[in-house]
Amino acid sequence: MNDLLIQAAERSGVIDPASLRDFLNEYADDIRRVDQILLSAPNFTEDVVLRLFAEAFGMPYFEEIDAGKVPQAFIENIPAPYAQHHSVIGFNGADDGDIIVITSTPLNATVVDNVSKMLHKPVETGLSTRAAITAAIDVAYEQKNTVIEEVAEELDSQNIDQLADEAAGSEDLLDVVNRPPVIRLVNDILFRALQMRASDIHIHPFETKIVVRYRIDGILYDTLTLNRNVLSLVISRIKVMAGMDIAERRMPQDGRCSVRIGQREIDLRVSTVPTSYGERAVLRLLDKSSGILTLEQLGLWEEDKKVFDKMINRSHGVIFVTGPTGSGKSTTLYACLNRIDSTVKNIMTVEDPIEYQLEGISQMQVAPKKGMNFVNALRHILRQDPDVIMVGEVRDNETAAMAIQSSLTGHLVFSTLHTNDAAGAVSRLLDFGVEPYLVSSSLICVLAQRLVRRICPDCKQAYEPPAHELRDLGIMEDQKAMFFVGSGCVKCFDTGYRGRTGIYEMMVINDDIRDMVYSRQSAGVIKKKALEYGMQTLRMDGARKVQTGITTIAEVLRVTQSDNV
Repeated sequence: MNDLLIQAAERSGVIDPASLRDFLNEYADDIRRVDQILLSAPNFTEDVVLRLFAEAFGMPYFEEIDAGKVPQAFIENIPAPYAQHHSVIGFNGADDGDIIVITSTPLNATVVDNVSKMLHKPVETGLSTRAAITAAIDVAYEQKNTVIEEVAEELDSQNIDQLADEAAGSEDLLDVVNRPPVIRLVNDILFRALQMRASDIHIHPFETKIVVRYRIDGILYDTLTLNRNVLSLVISRIKVMAGMDIAERRMPQDGRCSVRIGQREIDLRVSTVPTSYGERAVLRLLDKSSGILTLEQLGLWEEDKKVFDKMINRSHGVIFVTGPTGSGKSTTLYACLNRIDSTVKNIMTVEDPIEYQLEGISQMQVAPKKGMNFVNALRHILRQDPDVIMVGEVRDNETAAMAIQSSLTGHLVFSTLHTNDAAGAVSRLLDFGVEPYLVSSSLICVLAQRLVRRICPDCKQAYEPPAHELRDLGIMEDQKAMFFVGSGCVKCFDTGYRGRTGIYEMMVINDDIRDMVYSRQSAGVIKKKALEYGMQTLRMDGARKVQTGITTIAEVLRVTQSDNV
């Protein structure tokens, strides 16, 4: 079997054959089936492992499953709990009447045999991820509303105190069989959020209803309305999962937990606050399996990336990434740290909170209640002989001064600031009370950024923008360019957008700008000088991405300000 898989890896290239061989040799004495070993391995994603087995056995692999092609015979003969529990779904074969049974466990032939017996006919086997199979089951069996109805029906008989017994350290959202309705409802809300690529879930109580909102690509969408009566159940269940006090309803609380969806591990950060209509909860979703983005994936133009690469390989100085909350600053910092070779440099971070674990890097979590704030943490880090330091955020004079002093003693320091543009970072540091000579001698680069939604590639179409939009964006009407928008389709949930990319304004501190900082020139004057040296503003960078068909004019205008300098 191992040789068959290694040969499939060599043919398909989905997994590095040498890595696979080493891994299989390491687990040679494991008594589990080889598919179980590979699917539980952190080295390989579920998608990659299943593609490998599909190649090895000549089975079809399904990236997505069209629920409209699930045979009626499958729905009528295979109970929904069985399909969910064993993660199987039927699919119409190429020939009329043929059925492909799609599973996520390649070597578990018993399940496929049982389905064949229940259907009273031979079947073929296909492979797909548990998430794709469960999504198809949800649609095919139309279970979305039944879970919500069950919760409402069992409201009176449900004992909230019993929910504590149901909590698990890292619960699998796909394991919904024989679970109480409120648990299945919360799992359903979480699972759908992951399907729709949501970054946050808002559970917002009103006078007569509860609205569940998902933030997808930075925009909030109302996705579900629940009966007002289930609020206490849903909030209590979320609190139990996050290790919060379910009896405390008058004070804000924070918590965190992990859930699983197949092989994906998702971190949840939970915040609840009391409102006039009951407690409101917001859940931030962090998908550990998505990995850290590289500088190439952030959306920097090639020439900017080359300049920025030189900056992050300097031996000392301060680099600030600026922008409002949710503009991707932390993602950029992680990409920078990932770029630096941690085998030859000692990299340390102090964060609030630690969002992703980085290999080979020491990360510290601030704990203000225990006296561990950014400043105290920085003092201790400096005794650890660091080469590179990342400070999660500069919020006050002490942190700003400490970060700048650290750079002057021979360290490369990364941090974030909340400012509208790159030049505004200088004014903010001076407002904090940092001396101009310290700022001018330590600051080497400021990168301002925003996130814009990408046009969905599946419904992308050309259009003619009105003249006033072109003027607002700074594009002349006689400039030759094709402009695109998304018309809306199933894959982008009719929004016309799918995924996001960054737009950037990179201000490199040269001698002229350094002199202007030293003489306390205003941010506007500094920005003018940076433009003379070729800096692209956020709106200019956005215009380039519009003209190359990456995003729309409306998106760039939404997240950027006018370039009146």
